[in-house]
Amino acid sequence: MSGCYLCTTKIPLSKEGVFSIYSSRSELMAIMTGIVQDRGLNMRIRRGKADVEFTDWHILQKITEELYTTLPAGKRSAVKCSLGMTGEQPNDFIPLNEMYHKIMNPRLVKIIQEKLFRSFLQPIVRASDEDVYGYEFLLRPRSQLYDFNPGSLFRFSQESGMQSMLDSEARMNAIRTSAMMLDHGTKRFINFLPNSIYDPEFCLRSTFKAVEEYRIQPRDLVFEVVETERIKDMDHLRKVFDYYRRSGVKVALDDLGAGYSTLDVMTDLRPDYAKLDRKLIMDCHLSTEKQKVIRMISNVAQSTGITLLAEGIESREEWEFLRTQVDLGQGYFFGKPSKTPLEQYVK
Repeated sequence: MSGCYLCTTKIPLSKEGVFSIYSSRSELMAIMTGIVQDRGLNMRIRRGKADVEFTDWHILQKITEELYTTLPAGKRSAVKCSLGMTGEQPNDFIPLNEMYHKIMNPRLVKIIQEKLFRSFLQPIVRASDEDVYGYEFLLRPRSQLYDFNPGSLFRFSQESGMQSMLDSEARMNAIRTSAMMLDHGTKRFINFLPNSIYDPEFCLRSTFKAVEEYRIQPRDLVFEVVETERIKDMDHLRKVFDYYRRSGVKVALDDLGAGYSTLDVMTDLRPDYAKLDRKLIMDCHLSTEKQKVIRMISNVAQSTGITLLAEGIESREEWEFLRTQVDLGQGYFFGKPSKTPLEQYVK
């Protein structure tokens, strides 16, 4: 199951290799080669590209950091870099900004490239009878040796240009795990970053090949866009949603409730599911203002046929109010993310 270079290209994590630098602007190349020469490293320049040999990753980090901090922020985009093994052709050239984050954080690069993560499952229950409706799949470390914070890992992936690789592999991992753990008819909520899917038909080809291979019924899948409030390109997200729906799966918006724009997003995109932001859920039974917003969103969801889900529920008091306004609930009150599905929610 191959994809484009954004999902498959890896950098070697070796103590020695060749760091290549290129820019079409001669003044920037002069600055960069001067920094390397001051370090006394072997360097070969040809066709406007400088190949720097290194035998210590810490030295590579110092060079990269000096290049990054010396160049003004507005000029870094004009510099491209590549990292390869000695004697091999360099990999694809990427912007200095992205290479800087990769070289400075080899541990996080290793976690993404070697897929050192797994999917945990958190139950989602129906408000009507509190039976388990489905599970959200959440990224967790595969080993204590390579622990990570999921939010930090995804932020790093965006800074380093590895978001497509991480997003794709996390999605595939969730699909495989759901095939092993869940029966047909159980909903599987799987997160995705819309910016990592530049062409839905091409980028999601491997995803739906896996759905077919693992014999998952598309109607059991709910692909959930994260960071809804930060989405700027609604037309692109609409195209991704349309592709998902044509493939027979459902779509969801996450983290709704940060303002009145929430209503515009809901009515514009018409997702199958909408998830209320956990900040709105926290102590909602004590806040008339939060209750007002939740009721408003609930009314819009009902009028547009959107299934409303409240996540981050941690107490019976929160749930007693919410279950009158939403269709589904999720949170530590029902169960923490775990390696295996919840056999039975104790009401």
